[in-house]
Amino acid sequence: MTKYTINNLPKIRGEYIFDEPLKKHTWLNVGGNADVMFCPADSDDLRNFIKNKPKEMPVFVLGGGSNILVRDGGIEGVTIKLKSKNFADISIQDGCISCGCGLINSQLKKFLPQHNIGGLEFLCSIPGTIGGAFASNAGCFGKELKDVLISALVMDGTGNIFTANTGDFNFAYRHSDFPQDWIILEAKLKVFEQKADITEEIIRKNDEYRRTHQPQNIRTAGSTFKNPEGYRAWELIKNAGGDVLEFGGARFSPQHYNFLQNDGSATARDIEKLTETIMQNVFEQTGIRLEPEIKIIGKPKE
Repeated sequence: MTKYTINNLPKIRGEYIFDEPLKKHTWLNVGGNADVMFCPADSDDLRNFIKNKPKEMPVFVLGGGSNILVRDGGIEGVTIKLKSKNFADISIQDGCISCGCGLINSQLKKFLPQHNIGGLEFLCSIPGTIGGAFASNAGCFGKELKDVLISALVMDGTGNIFTANTGDFNFAYRHSDFPQDWIILEAKLKVFEQKADITEEIIRKNDEYRRTHQPQNIRTAGSTFKNPEGYRAWELIKNAGGDVLEFGGARFSPQHYNFLQNDGSATARDIEKLTETIMQNVFEQTGIRLEPEIKIIGKPKE
């Protein structure tokens, strides 16, 4: 049971949900509860909360939940979910588009051809939200967020709002290291003029590639590990026994061994144990240390 009540939290216009099951908000469909989930009405509501919350209260911002593993003990403090439509605005201005942090990436599939622009086709097929793409410098098909980002509107841990440039995030391959108390509010991204049929064809081919080479319609979190330089993670996993390794309802997909999956009965501990074991197996076999793409958060179940 959470130690927080409506009486020790700031007054807000959005919504507080107590003991919210986080498995409902993640693609892997596992994990414990959030002590409190806060869904702000807009950025002013979020700012009010940040400025007036108890100083010792932990805060975590949950995006689309596509590359997150929440441990079975859940997340302490307040989990912020920016699901209001006020965080999902999108507009075009001066050769770029501005996207709210809560915009689901796949929504770009219609927006780009409707406005005869291209350049973000790769982003359309990445699960999750625009704001969530910052944590891992999300990318595929030879492009990453850093390649198209112009600037971002950010709120820090004191409620101050400012503009950050690409260099402020220290992006690298599937990595960024901006301060943990930053919350992305909006991203300004590069685009260029392009006929709708060309954009649609690129998106179609990207989607077809994913359907052919990656598992679909399963409980997964996308790529589990980064590709070590000069190697492919899926090959290292398969060669180290990942094709037969399983814990509870957690195993690697036979369609692509860098995708772990939950058959519906796995716990977060099953999944974490699967990743720990294959990392050890690969290291013992090759001397290579696999680095997870999935972010593991929360506390173990007591």
